[in-house]
Amino acid sequence: MADLSYEERMKWFHEARFGLFIHWGLYSVLGRGEWVMFNERIPKAHYARLADQFNPRRFDADAWAALAVEAGMKYAVLTTRHHDGFCLFDSEVSDFTAPKGAARRDFVAEYVQAFRRAGLKVGFYYSLLDWRFPGYWAPDKEKASAEAMVEQAHAQVRELMTNYGKIDVLWYDGGWLPREVRKDVAKFWRAQELNRAVREYQPHILINNRSGLEEDLDTPEQHVTASRAGRGWESCMTIGDSCGWGFIRNNPNLKTLTQLLQNLVIAAAGEGNYLLNVGPQPDGTVRKEEQTRLRDMGRWLQANGEAIYGSQRCALHGGMVGLWTRKRNLGYLHIFRWPGYDAAIPLVKTRVRRAWVLATGEEVRFRQEHNGRLILEALPAYPPDSDVSVLKVEFEGEPEALKEKDRAAWLAGKAR
Repeated sequence: MADLSYEERMKWFHEARFGLFIHWGLYSVLGRGEWVMFNERIPKAHYARLADQFNPRRFDADAWAALAVEAGMKYAVLTTRHHDGFCLFDSEVSDFTAPKGAARRDFVAEYVQAFRRAGLKVGFYYSLLDWRFPGYWAPDKEKASAEAMVEQAHAQVRELMTNYGKIDVLWYDGGWLPREVRKDVAKFWRAQELNRAVREYQPHILINNRSGLEEDLDTPEQHVTASRAGRGWESCMTIGDSCGWGFIRNNPNLKTLTQLLQNLVIAAAGEGNYLLNVGPQPDGTVRKEEQTRLRDMGRWLQANGEAIYGSQRCALHGGMVGLWTRKRNLGYLHIFRWPGYDAAIPLVKTRVRRAWVLATGEEVRFRQEHNGRLILEALPAYPPDSDVSVLKVEFEGEPEALKEKDRAAWLAGKAR
């Protein structure tokens, strides 16, 4: 097979725009987040006993996949192993796995099969570090342990890349070392060797930037910040507090539907993706509050998804109203703050043919004035959508912004 170009491998990712992140593992049993072993300094042997309790009788990968589809998501990324070293998959190089614990199940296999059946792209999260190795904390003092940890990572990534068919995304995490350890991260993990092997097994795969190498995708965490044009990126974010990705038993500070939709729009406007996390409960079910938000996002996307999926950056500025996305000569104005009867967008160079409310098809009157002011007028008094309303605008060509030659001309209502 000829090597695929970056653009060819990225094509589906740029179309997708919205994905599901799933943090689930032993830590779910305790219900205090995925960092609980380290945060509470739980001894390795004591923590390992949780494997005898981790037997999620209500786990249903098809239900997870159905929820992702209902939310309008196009792919998912599952934590196959987090920093605690516990694997949700069968591994020949570790006994600390779900198939060898009380569950006696390969949850990664079930996840892959279910999400493929649902027509979704499949991603694997894998943490390079393993807290259980003394060599992680003191690699110079515990050289054999550090080398064993790295060898384990290489072997398990190989298992993930060869045992489950085609995998679309490899989402590394845990590539960092303790602050007092001064080492080249990519060199420590032998990342170049590791990723070269991954691409031999999975030529289509996308790899993120958390092994010490840039690779394909940037991964801003808990904030939405666009990368340079042409570069793939996705913002990963929790629905609840930023301190926890895994299940937290009492986590009332959940983002509202409006906040989640605005984050999705901000990502799409920067030509990036939004990877939104759920932390399933110990029994394998997703809490109702998270399900509700995902389904509500899906309903919004059913009406407005045209403005999100496969969207491109738009040169126009939304001012205080909101943000633009684009597809060729079509602009989509995502209104975060409904302006009332009229919306004024300055510095629009390209002529407009027509405008309408995307979700309803209701026509919107408009006129274009001096300095490229596009006035969308006679709007409804109240927003068509209480969270984010979208106006679709057809331009004569790709929408361009007007460059002001005289920055003060607008004061007198003059054209530039």
